[in-house]
Amino acid sequence: MVSDADIIARGEWYPPHSSGSVSARLLSRRGRLLAVTEEDVALSDSAVEEVSFTPRVGSIPRRAVFADGSIFESGENDAIDAFLGGGGRSGWVHRLEEFHPRIFVFAVAVVLLAVAIYRYALPALVEVAIFVTPPVVSEAMSRGALNTLDTTALSPSQLTPSRQGEIVGRFNQVAGNAEGGANRYVLNFRDGGLIGPNAFALPDGNIVITDELVELAGGDDEMITGVLAHEVGHVEYKHSLRQLYRAAGVAGLVMLIAGDVGSGVEDILTQGGGLLALSYSRSAEAEADRRSVELMRKAGMDPVAIARFFDLLETKLGDHSRTSMLSTHPGTPERKQAILDYNEILQPD
Repeated sequence: MVSDADIIARGEWYPPHSSGSVSARLLSRRGRLLAVTEEDVALSDSAVEEVSFTPRVGSIPRRAVFADGSIFESGENDAIDAFLGGGGRSGWVHRLEEFHPRIFVFAVAVVLLAVAIYRYALPALVEVAIFVTPPVVSEAMSRGALNTLDTTALSPSQLTPSRQGEIVGRFNQVAGNAEGGANRYVLNFRDGGLIGPNAFALPDGNIVITDELVELAGGDDEMITGVLAHEVGHVEYKHSLRQLYRAAGVAGLVMLIAGDVGSGVEDILTQGGGLLALSYSRSAEAEADRRSVELMRKAGMDPVAIARFFDLLETKLGDHSRTSMLSTHPGTPERKQAILDYNEILQPD
């Protein structure tokens, strides 16, 4: 008897392995599901847990597959959802059946793989890329970068030839103790304009120093030389190439994992990868600071002269910043103290 059964939905019933259909109703009675005709003739009868329902996809009709292989199909999706959510498969049991642990495990595996690639594979690939990069590539990159800066931001130096010669003489003393010797490095003087007091190294050994930095230093030529020794360290350790390849690797890793997720999400993920690379920039700056101390000691100059440059940044430019997640350089007080500590370590017993 079906008089005591609850009607779930109306639809069509298909016998096993047949395309012929019969108008039917899906009923629930004491833990069982029944498919019956409009005349209450039983067509299929299975325990609730033996019947599987296809997932809801918009307004597409749902199917209930009975244990005998017969199928009840209905477009009354809301009624079926109501039954699954509060009837025979109510509450957490039904939700548990819809949970797919494999998807969760796969997502965790992808995250762990990305972390492993970033921590271990990416640095190794960067080193390989640097090893196979011919000098002509570094020279082309540097030439292009300097030409661009000369046409957009920099202008010819206003320092007198004699003043430039004094700085070059001290610079060559330091560069002579560096990898490749003094001939590997070329000091370029420029008026920095909006860039202001600055010095930076290009991958091929060209180093640029602005008039504004020389003016900021006053007559402290050893301090200027300490800053230039820092830039020599960047060239020796190939920091600019490493940063370039690392940034490209992070972007590639983000695209590999995220796939085609839309330009907005790609921008967020790529910028997030850039933030991850900032710690590498800070470590590169600290490494170049230590190299400045070493080169200045070998040249017989004040090894902590570059620390006075950070004093100037604090007093004249008001830079009292400390390391933060969003800074590419260690904080000024932190760097100064690290230089003094490293020089103490190098002091002979």
